[in-house]
Amino acid sequence: MNEYILFTDSACDLSPELLQQWNVDSCALSFVFDGEETAYSNYDMSVSDFYSQMRAGKVAKTSAVNPEAFAEKFEAHLKKGRDILYLGISGTLSTTYASAVIAAEELTEQYPHRKILTVDTLGASAGIALLIYLTLQQQANGASIEEAAQFAEQNKGSICHWFTTDTLTYLKRGGRINATTAIVGNMLDIRPVLHVDNDGGLTNVKKVRGRKASIQALCDKVLQTATENTPIFISHADCEADAELLADMIFRKTGLETQIITDVGPVIGAHAGPGTLALFFVGSER
Repeated sequence: MNEYILFTDSACDLSPELLQQWNVDSCALSFVFDGEETAYSNYDMSVSDFYSQMRAGKVAKTSAVNPEAFAEKFEAHLKKGRDILYLGISGTLSTTYASAVIAAEELTEQYPHRKILTVDTLGASAGIALLIYLTLQQQANGASIEEAAQFAEQNKGSICHWFTTDTLTYLKRGGRINATTAIVGNMLDIRPVLHVDNDGGLTNVKKVRGRKASIQALCDKVLQTATENTPIFISHADCEADAELLADMIFRKTGLETQIITDVGPVIGAHAGPGTLALFFVGSER
């Protein structure tokens, strides 16, 4: 069986250090603030600095990874005799996945004896990370690259993505809600509860009054649909105390411990905004 490596992109919201620890390579999406020329990769700026600038009124625009960037990194592994299994951000949310497919197809012609398999995770943030985590377990148990890819395909629809935001402002900027709804909602302390649906797109499920109620709503989803002994991953956009509160709430109600609490990086955070809190687990349905 040929050696293979798992590959992803920075939309998984895992730090470079943890990806290295897991032996997972990646390409980084990028962003630029409106009116500025400097482009940053997802890892170039601390999350606290990024969200401070967002709170001060700056607007960030994001860019997908291009095929050339994927090809350069993919080829480095192919030359070392490694096959590649890429698990990437939902193609509904970014053209990054399409870029990886283009690179894979071109390199397969150049390296006919190597394999580059791609899986659209239909996910984002630590939802991708959770699928990587589970797929790595399959690899550690001896799964071939084809078996690992099949596992990821078969299980990606069970990775539940639930999140809430601290304000409606950024959903308005992204066209998810209109200006009037955002203004009135912010005045009434309305917090949305959203999820990533079966097609990998964002869906607004419900609205609640107040931050504590929105955190409780996330916890309730675990009670309603989580499978037994599921890993729990949480990501947050500069609101670590809320992430810890959610983890504690889940543990007290279910006994499930949170394996990872990670930052929502700038590329995902540019669309969700500071104060975003997200929960990921394996469930009976998304």
